[in-house]
Amino acid sequence: MQAEKKLTKRVIESINPHKENEILIWDRELRGFGIRVYPTGRKTYFVQYRNQFNRTRRKKIGVHGIITPEQAREQAKALLGDVAKGKDPSQDFKKSQSKPDMAMLAENYLELHARINKTPKNYKEDKQMLENIILKRWKNKKVEEICSHDAQLLRQEMQHTPYMANRVRTLLNKMFNLAVQWKWIMDNPIKGMLKYQEHKRERWLNDYELQSLWKALAAYQDQNVANVIRLLLLTGSRRNEVLYAKWDQFDLEKAVWTKPAHTTKQRRMEHLPLSSQTLSILKNMNKIRTSPYLFPGKISGQSLKNINKSWNTIRKNAGLENFRLHDLRHTHASHLVSSGLSLSIVGKLLGHSHPGTTQRYAHLADEPLRKATSLFGNKLESLILEVQGLE
Repeated sequence: MQAEKKLTKRVIESINPHKENEILIWDRELRGFGIRVYPTGRKTYFVQYRNQFNRTRRKKIGVHGIITPEQAREQAKALLGDVAKGKDPSQDFKKSQSKPDMAMLAENYLELHARINKTPKNYKEDKQMLENIILKRWKNKKVEEICSHDAQLLRQEMQHTPYMANRVRTLLNKMFNLAVQWKWIMDNPIKGMLKYQEHKRERWLNDYELQSLWKALAAYQDQNVANVIRLLLLTGSRRNEVLYAKWDQFDLEKAVWTKPAHTTKQRRMEHLPLSSQTLSILKNMNKIRTSPYLFPGKISGQSLKNINKSWNTIRKNAGLENFRLHDLRHTHASHLVSSGLSLSIVGKLLGHSHPGTTQRYAHLADEPLRKATSLFGNKLESLILEVQGLE
C-alpha cells in the first residue's frame, strides 16, 4: 500500500498501521524520501534511488521517534547527493559491514601467527591480553577505525601498569603490521605509540647466597624438584626449557644439550655445552629415569609443569628475599661476566639473538678490569713503601 504526502510529524503520527501489509508513504517534496509503516506500528524512514547500473536500491535512515522527520529529510538529501555523485550508499554500507573488525583481527592473529610462531606460554599470554584488555575496549570496532589517537588513549589509561602497557603495545604493533600485510589497512596506527621506560631487575645471588641456596636444595625432600633448580642455575636456561627437556636432547658423552627450536624463545636450535657439575647431576638422574622427560609429572606421559610452591619453600629456607626463579638465569650470567667472560660469549650461552639483550650485564664486565688495573697499583705501592723504609 502506497501514498504520497508531505512527511511531517503530525502526518506521520496520524498514520494507522495495516493489520497485514506494510504501508509506504512517499514525501511529496523530496523525491525518493519515504517512510515505511509496519503492521506492528514501527515506522522507519528510508531513501530510494537508482544506482549507476540503473538498479533500484533502498537505504534505511532511522526510526521515527528516535529521529525527527526534519533530521531524516536532511539525511535523505545527503544520501541522494551522494547518489548524484555516482556513489551507492546501500552498497557502501554493506561493504563497511563486511570489513574486518578487531575481533576478526585477533582471531586471525592467534591462528595464523601466534599459534604457529610462539610458545604455548606466550600464546596463552597474548590470548589473555586480547581478551582482558584489547577486545574489551575495541571488540566491535573496525580495524580501519583504530587511529593513533586511540592508541595514545589506551597508553594513557595503562600508565599505572607500564610493563603491561609495553607488552600490549608490542602485541598490537604486530597485529596491525599483519593487517597492513593482509591489505586490511593502509598504515599501522601503533607505530607512533611510545613505550614506557622499563627498569630491569638487577637481582642476583652473591657467593654467600649461593651457598645458602645449595644447602637448602640438598635438604629439600623432593630432589627431583631440587635438580630442576640446580640445572636452572648451572645452565642459565629458561624454566620451560628445563621443565620440558627430554633425554633425547642430551648427549652425555659429548656433554652437549641440543635444545630443539620449538622449545626456545628465539625459535631456533641451540647447542649448549654442559659443565662437569651439570653432567654429574644428569648422569645420576639417568640411572633412575622412568620417562622420556628429565622431570616427569604426576600425569603419565607428561612433564612436570609447575614448581612455584616448592620454589617458595626452598627460597625461604635459603633466606632469599625478593628473588624470583628467573633470577637464577641472571645469577648464572652475572657470575660469568664478573669472572671475565665476554658479553658475546655469555650471550651465546644464554641464547640471546641480539647483543643488546646481554648488554644489561655490561657493568659487571668492569670488575675483572678493575682487578687487573689494581695489580700494578698494588705493586707500585709496595715498591714505594719498600724505598721509604730504606731511607
